[in-house]
Amino acid sequence: MEHITLLIGIVIVTALVFDFTNGFHDTANAMATTISTGALGPRVAVAMSAVLNLVGAFLSVEVAKTISGGIIDEDSGIRPEVIFAGLVGAILWNLVTWLAGLPSSSSHALFGGLIGATVVSVGLDGVNGDAIVMKVLIPAVAAPVVAGIATVAATRLTYRLGRGRAAEDTAKGYRAGQIASAALVSLAHGTNDAQKTMGVITLALVTGGVVAPDSDPPLWVIVSAGLAIALGTYLGGWRIIRTMGKGITDIQPPQGFAAQTGAATVILASSHIGFALSTTQVCSGAVMGAGVGRKGAVVRWSTAGRMVVAWVLTLPAAGLVAGAAALLADQGNAGITAVAVLAVLACGAIWALSRRKPVDHTNVNEVDAHEPVGVVTAALRSVAPPPAGAKPSAPESAVEAAPESGIAEHTREQTPTPAAASSTIR
Repeated sequence: MEHITLLIGIVIVTALVFDFTNGFHDTANAMATTISTGALGPRVAVAMSAVLNLVGAFLSVEVAKTISGGIIDEDSGIRPEVIFAGLVGAILWNLVTWLAGLPSSSSHALFGGLIGATVVSVGLDGVNGDAIVMKVLIPAVAAPVVAGIATVAATRLTYRLGRGRAAEDTAKGYRAGQIASAALVSLAHGTNDAQKTMGVITLALVTGGVVAPDSDPPLWVIVSAGLAIALGTYLGGWRIIRTMGKGITDIQPPQGFAAQTGAATVILASSHIGFALSTTQVCSGAVMGAGVGRKGAVVRWSTAGRMVVAWVLTLPAAGLVAGAAALLADQGNAGITAVAVLAVLACGAIWALSRRKPVDHTNVNEVDAHEPVGVVTAALRSVAPPPAGAKPSAPESAVEAAPESGIAEHTREQTPTPAAASSTIR
């Protein structure tokens, strides 16, 4: 076996950077609903999630094998610079969607980057089409649907079991359940997403002749990948946490418990059989299912629609960026250096843009008052107008309905009733 070269070392570092972005990009998967309902404070929530992500990284290597010996053919002439280009495409897409506050799939960004770079450098023969369809595309479509349907059923069952009891009497118990289910989602996330970086690093080691083909990830790879995703998780992707916790629907403790339990079940099952699915899509589908499952809740389909558009664009967008990076990296050391410099500059520019409207643990539960109203939400409000004299409680984009009630509340922008107006004049 050869020693690790400088290029392979660069690929390993870049893979760990991707793993770090994966961590803060996907913190919302486990903790958005827990934070939005107040079950845990923001800092405590991300710390717990980080620890459990690290623990989950040691539980399985099935997904890592899907990456290192599944979607990409190790014997097709893949070189370390191809993997480097794929990682650059994935990192940049992660940062762009984080800036927009959209919970897109880090997993699909990685797949898209690797596929795009491989096709440009090696050709279509370097990609295992059957593995992509069976272990990436089909789970991408099925997983959020399955998680959503399961959460609709769980949410309705939860409210039925608690019927007749005051919400404040059951909220404490459900918040405790949320903490347990959030811990399970974090553990499941570590078993699935941390392994993807392990698989990429193992693939780089195979292409460099450091380990034999079809090898399991070495222990140091498992440890480093687990630590990188845990650190990213601890920093918290607050923009995406805000979108998932407040932007899709108004989450109540029973819904949060149902959503997280359903998501964890789907993720753990997929990890067991080696499906490298998107934990983001699973958890987002579960949150939407929780909104549909609660009578009177309003799902903000405009936000959900933007998320779906991001999901659809992730594979091709990351693939195009990675393909361009692969063309440049194929020019030799100068090309690889150019790719690295351009990637650092792009990351710096995205970070600078994010500082214009920072989101952190102090304002993560605030809703943007300038968010446009979706078509579906507006239609629902037209057929179920708010009651006269209702107290405004949310911005226009975040119309919230009380549990078990189909009538929406007033928003700040709504025109007051004559009675309310006369009271204001007096």
